[in-house]
Amino acid sequence: MTKLYAKPISLVLFLLSLSLLSACKQGEPSAASSRGVGGGPNLPPKQVDLVNSEARQLTRTVTAPGTLAADEQATLSFKVAGRMNQLKVDLGSSVRKGQTIGQLETSDFRVRLQQAEAALQQARVRLGLPPEGEDDRIETENTATVRQARALLDEAKLNLERTNQLVRQGIQAKAELDRVESAFKVADSRFQDAVEEVRNRQAVLLQRRSELAIARQQLAETTLYAPFDGAVREKRASVGEFLAAGVPIVTIVRLHPLRLRLEVPEREAQGIRTGQSVAVIVEGEEGQSYTGRVARLSPAFQEQSRTLIIEAEVDNQHGKLRPGSFAKAEIQTVSTADVVMVPTSAIVTFAGIQKVFTVKDGKAVEKNVVVGRRADDWVVVEGVEANTPIVASPGNLVTGQPVTVGK
Repeated sequence: MTKLYAKPISLVLFLLSLSLLSACKQGEPSAASSRGVGGGPNLPPKQVDLVNSEARQLTRTVTAPGTLAADEQATLSFKVAGRMNQLKVDLGSSVRKGQTIGQLETSDFRVRLQQAEAALQQARVRLGLPPEGEDDRIETENTATVRQARALLDEAKLNLERTNQLVRQGIQAKAELDRVESAFKVADSRFQDAVEEVRNRQAVLLQRRSELAIARQQLAETTLYAPFDGAVREKRASVGEFLAAGVPIVTIVRLHPLRLRLEVPEREAQGIRTGQSVAVIVEGEEGQSYTGRVARLSPAFQEQSRTLIIEAEVDNQHGKLRPGSFAKAEIQTVSTADVVMVPTSAIVTFAGIQKVFTVKDGKAVEKNVVVGRRADDWVVVEGVEANTPIVASPGNLVTGQPVTVGK
């Protein structure tokens, strides 16, 4: 009896389950409708913003790594030996051209200068010149030594002529003539010796003048000056040290402009010319770009690496860049022909196909495109003409979906 009632109850439950399942399927949207494929007209209107595609010219950019270096670097030292009295800079100090870097003790050099001045005055006096003065020109015949020797020579010459005449007249003996001739020869020798002495004193005067110039120069060399604007890269001496001539004191580098040395592959170097702009990105400062220009090109390629060495000058007036930093350079070379570009946000990619959306009769229309190079927030596309209104940010927009254009 129980088994007879169980079968009708099972049948009723089965039929009830089928009816509930059918009701659920009728109320569930289709997969195609949920994706918006073929169901665009049934979707609600979407507000969009339009932007026109643009015809632009792009420049080809060559990227190469390099290292920033100082355009000039100098290791400074004193030309004379002495004890360091002052050192007015330290590591990292900024310097200007002509600024005093260091100073040696000057007492010894001032004493040498006084000695040289005294020796020069003595040499001038021996030539009959005033002790002070810059004009060292003299007439040899007008010096006291030569005039005295000239007078003795003239007297001996007159005696010789007079004695020679008396001997011819038989008034004096020939022996007297021999004595007078000897006296004349002695006077002539003394005259020549006086001329040579004056010339020797002139040479001594010239030597004393040179020694004075050297003493002044050595005193001036006790002060060390900066040869150009820059900063101290290295300090190598301290106050109180006795320094030999030529011992390095400090190393100074020029900070503006900096020199960027690049090695560009041969296939990319053909369009590079001097004067082209260079964008420099320093390691660790990817968000910051510095400007420069191509300043020098090597006349030949490196045979081993097939690269061209290029040097760019990078503006560093504010001193933010440091020599020795690793940098990446982007050199803008030749311009391309006109290309059509759209905002990057306008590109939609689905199943590997890239497309953009236009608006026609108030509905979205998709167009397949081929994407090329990117420049900032725009991208080169093929398949769309210039000045075509494009949906700026399609999002999940589908073909045929009604749209309203925002103001």
